[in-house]
Order: sequence, then C-alpha cells, then structure tokens
Amino acid sequence: MKYGDKIIYMEGVIVEIHDGCVGIDLKGRLGYLKIPMRMLITDYPLVVGQEVGWNMSFVEQLGPEANEKYVSNLDTYQRRQEEMKSRKDDK
Repeated sequence: MKYGDKIIYMEGVIVEIHDGCVGIDLKGRLGYLKIPMRMLITDYPLVVGQEVGWNMSFVEQLGPEANEKYVSNLDTYQRRQEEMKSRKDDK
C-alpha cells in the first residue's frame, strides 16, 4: 500500500506524568499515547489536564493552563474506580 506524504495534526490531554514518561489521551476518542519525557517540547511545568498537540512527531505542549473539565472528569473516573475496587475487596 502506498500512502501520500501527509502531516496530520493531532491533539490530546496529559493524563499521567511520571519521571521518564507522559501519558496522553488523544482527542476524538482515538486512544492513549505514552511517550518518553525527552520527546515532549515544553516551556512550562507539566500538569495533568494540559493540552498538547503534534504533527505525528514530537509532542508540543499548547499552554500552561490545565483543562479543568478534563481534570474533573479524570478525578471522578479515578474515584469511581477506587470505589468499585473497595466494593470488590469487601465481597
């Protein structure tokens, strides 16, 4: 198969920050991406909820602000996961 040389701009939201990597949820329900910290170009300290964008190469942080709606949804999801786990452990 031959594909044309096409640069596709992608965006995502930071959901995990570790010492050596960053986890990103892709916008448009396209999945999850975990990249090494050395591939992230940024001028700001990293915070969960910040948006990033890239042309299918190095990820560039879009700004210093965290997407508060996304952070709230992530907190709710994590809290529900913990509640389900505790119910399962109680049984």
